[in-house]
Amino acid sequence: MHRDHKKWSVSLSFFSPAPCPADERARQRAVDASGVLRAPPDPTLYQLAAKTTSLFGVPMAGLSIIDRDRTWFAARIGIDMPATSRAVSFCAHAILHPGEPLVIVDALSDERFAGNPFVQNEPNVRFYVGIAVRGSGGHPLGTLFAMDTRPREGALPLAQLARLAERAGQAIADLDRSEAAA
Repeated sequence: MHRDHKKWSVSLSFFSPAPCPADERARQRAVDASGVLRAPPDPTLYQLAAKTTSLFGVPMAGLSIIDRDRTWFAARIGIDMPATSRAVSFCAHAILHPGEPLVIVDALSDERFAGNPFVQNEPNVRFYVGIAVRGSGGHPLGTLFAMDTRPREGALPLAQLARLAERAGQAIADLDRSEAAA
């Protein structure tokens, strides 16, 4: 019996979805309680994303909220989609160590992200930096992040990013208070 054998191209690139944080249930309750997923677009969050693009000189930045199965963008610049699957989210990795920025100098060279569809295809992410945005209870709700289509090296303004992330956390807390008062 003769079979036609097709040549299959096998990519050795893969990506690793982020595991859930150890306190995922409490973290998700904090996301739900924050009201940010129900709130209308907030100009303060957009301004913080805009400052992040300027700070890093990148075409893409945003403020993500990590929900159960998705990463939703409460503010975004240079990013066409309002949300992505949590499974392919860079930001889902960044919330695992909330006090530390996650810096990916070249995603194509990072085994966790080399096969990620956002690295392999549009928007062709190479550089990512993100830091957790914490809710009023201290749980990471999402991240303030910047991305570029080219790798980056050298000193990065991480302290400034951390300060912007603190302001984002305060803005989300303010949204929560304004929704509770309504």
